[in-house]
Amino acid sequence: MKPMSFNAPTRMATEALEAPALCLAQLRRNADLMREAGQRLRALAPPFAATLARGSSDQAASFAKFLLETRVGLPTVSHAPSIGSLYQATSDKFRDVPLIAISQSGRSPDLLAAAQEASARGALVIAVVNDAASPLAELAQIVIPVHAGAETSVAATKSFVCTLFALAHLAAEWSGDADLLDALTHAGPLLEQAARADWSAAVPLLAKAQEMLVLGRGPTLPIAGEAALKLKETCNLHAEAFSSAEVAHGPMTLVGAGDPVLAFAPLDVASTGLRERLEDFTARGARVIAAGKPEDIAPAALVLPFAPDAHPIIGAIAQIQSFYGLANALSLARGCNPDNPPHLNKVTSTL
Repeated sequence: MKPMSFNAPTRMATEALEAPALCLAQLRRNADLMREAGQRLRALAPPFAATLARGSSDQAASFAKFLLETRVGLPTVSHAPSIGSLYQATSDKFRDVPLIAISQSGRSPDLLAAAQEASARGALVIAVVNDAASPLAELAQIVIPVHAGAETSVAATKSFVCTLFALAHLAAEWSGDADLLDALTHAGPLLEQAARADWSAAVPLLAKAQEMLVLGRGPTLPIAGEAALKLKETCNLHAEAFSSAEVAHGPMTLVGAGDPVLAFAPLDVASTGLRERLEDFTARGARVIAAGKPEDIAPAALVLPFAPDAHPIIGAIAQIQSFYGLANALSLARGCNPDNPPHLNKVTSTL
């Protein structure tokens, strides 16, 4: 396929810009549903929760894990789809345990099979889906539509942002976190600002890169995971995501002079030690690109536009919102088509 020109409009860019308005509309449309779900889950008082997802949705599942463990105080595990779809080995311990199945289409065969298996074992299946009429939604006991609308670019953008927003809304109602609920209610201007933020100054630093690290921690580790996935998917760039704490346990030895490192700095206590880590990378000659609080990312060679006074959860969502503009520009600069990455389909059929 002939590469698109650097300035050509793309569906990926257009759809990403729709996310802020869609999130606020979702908050209103799902208000009663989320309130009732929160009440039901508090009454259920499960011993743990589980997630079920693949691809970008699995990064959203990691975001759900962070929210449930830090806001609800509930241990949360990742239930691999193949455990149910191939091995039919779902534990009977899943009885009355919420299984949060996350899928844009709600049609992936492995997720459907695993969700059906878990439901048969007594799990409470919660479907977080863009298509509320999908097979996954039909088998779930609780359906949470993300209301992202049709998404035609293969690379998910607005559906991912809307999914994070919905998960944060669920966690706020489940835990009774009034501060988070208020932050969601007033998130519109910040997300709009994030959508329009210009991160294109990073393009020259990444245009010729062959591999890179992407860092996050706490609420931004799933953001780093999604960014790394998109860099592979849309830019043909080998990017790997690590916790800014975990990266010191081996992976940082791979980084040398001139290698790019992209850091999504968390706006909460998870930023502890980040400045020292970025100083280590800088001392190695790495080109550090970062978004976060100025005091945490001072060693960065390039500081990306970002609102550092946001609520930590909203701030994490805003970071991936801004990143999509960078991914789109970088994809075009590298001669790729972000709307149609090679060898990928919108609905992935695996079992």
